[in-house]
Amino acid sequence: MNKVLYIKSHCKIKNNELFFNNKSIFKDNESTDLKSFLKSSYKFLNLKYGKFFKMDSLSKLSFLASEIIFQNTKIDTKNIAIVFSNNASSLETDRKHQKSINKIDDYFPSPAIFVYTLPNIGIGEVSIRHQLKSENAFFVFNKYNADFHTVYENSLINSAKADAVLGGWTNVDNDTNYEAFVYLVSKKGTIEHNKKKLNKLYKKL
Repeated sequence: MNKVLYIKSHCKIKNNELFFNNKSIFKDNESTDLKSFLKSSYKFLNLKYGKFFKMDSLSKLSFLASEIIFQNTKIDTKNIAIVFSNNASSLETDRKHQKSINKIDDYFPSPAIFVYTLPNIGIGEVSIRHQLKSENAFFVFNKYNADFHTVYENSLINSAKADAVLGGWTNVDNDTNYEAFVYLVSKKGTIEHNKKKLNKLYKKL
């Protein structure tokens, strides 16, 4: 019998602002582009992780959203699966890679850019940072699909494939079109993990 699961905590990153459990924890009024905002958010979270600066914007966004959850939520397991999704895949990095190979006379594709032409690389960065070894997946939908996330994430815990799930939506298309909505699903909490609650939290901010 499947058990009722809960959203233990959640965060959102949008419009140069970080939120945890619906409360603003940091707002950057000075940055004019996504790169600068991600850097100021990194400093605010007091991170010491040099590899961050080599990541593409989607991985940085996924990384920062995950950090907000892990820094502010008591978790007693490493058996945490990750299930993320978006609608732009790795498009921002794909554009940069394409630009590097467009000119025959100036053909210089960068391996440092090419490695991030898959959206699930950000999940790998989070897993390495927090030594997570459970299942992970990154899906591409036209829009945030709370129904799919609910079913898939609940099944991972109810089938004992994971003790908890870090789920959500991390999307970057360009400097102004980006957002992250990430949450931790577990057996204990106050908000029931279902389609209705996820949609409400996603749309709230």
